Amino acid sequence: MRFPALLLLSASVALAAAAPEKPAFESDPAFQKQKAQAQALERQRGNVLFAADAWRKANKIAGNQCMECYEHAIRAYADLGDTKDAVKEAAAMEAAAVTPADKSDAEMQQGRALLFGAGDEKFKPAMLEQAHAALSKAYSTDPTNRPAAFLDGMALARLDRNAEASTAFRAFAEHAPESSAMRLRAKHFAENPELARHKSAPPVVVTTLAGKKFNLDDMHGRVVLVDFWATWCGPCNQELPHMQKLAKKYENDPFEVISISWDSDETKWKDFIAAHNMTWNQYRDTAHTLSTAFHVDAIPHYFTIDSDGVLTAETVGSGSMADSRIDKLVQRAREAQRERGTAMAVAQPAATQ
Repeated sequence: MRFPALLLLSASVALAAAAPEKPAFESDPAFQKQKAQAQALERQRGNVLFAADAWRKANKIAGNQCMECYEHAIRAYADLGDTKDAVKEAAAMEAAAVTPADKSDAEMQQGRALLFGAGDEKFKPAMLEQAHAALSKAYSTDPTNRPAAFLDGMALARLDRNAEASTAFRAFAEHAPESSAMRLRAKHFAENPELARHKSAPPVVVTTLAGKKFNLDDMHGRVVLVDFWATWCGPCNQELPHMQKLAKKYENDPFEVISISWDSDETKWKDFIAAHNMTWNQYRDTAHTLSTAFHVDAIPHYFTIDSDGVLTAETVGSGSMADSRIDKLVQRAREAQRERGTAMAVAQPAATQ
């Protein structure tokens, strides 16, 4: 599962510092051409390895002083599951770093690659320890590198060092801007580090067609079904009655659906939604930002997230959703809501005395 790496990349981007003055190689036409090629390859599905190679070529033109090139190459290798080359590239980045901020970033990139390589279900403790060492070093080198604190929280949580993990997540959350998609997730992880040991979907904060702010990390104990689709997709249209049935069945339950469309024609998309009474959350992913984050390259594509925010299932194609699984998750969410309500009712009289 590649989501943690992208999730943590979002954290890094959210808290990125203001860009320093551009180095001389940035104005080199050969560098600009090679960088543009690397960026183009990065946007194309299935070309991750070629993109990594293109970033390394751009860096060579820059005299191996391009921090951005190092970062993109490291992330590409990590995304491919090539931890060895990702760590090797991070070591080269650290050697080339001049400022404390760049050195800290290089240490963070190394820790991130090791964290990713340690697995997302059956963890490799030795690699997690290495990740923690690199990430804590990054945070020590530059205390403003808050993303390193988040990543370190992930490593510590997966090492069952919950108290330390909570401290790391809190350090991130306390300094993250309100607009950061990762802020609320960090707060949840600080309260319950156990959640950081499970699969999580990438962060999603969007404004739906109805003007509602939808934050995947702010579901208040609800089950979430994420549906990637398009009006022109035949199998998606076959599944539409099923989606309508689920939305109707659980409309009064702790359950949310968000449909993320690949449509380029906004009018056609809106007309289709209105004509088919698609009353649940709707969002059009025009730049394929969410599709890239979720690694979706075929539709219909579904992700089921339980009331604790844990990714429990990913399915592709019509007929792939298991109603029994969703029903069990919703039932569990109902029971949790009742338990919370009972606990609050018991505690309230004592609080008012």
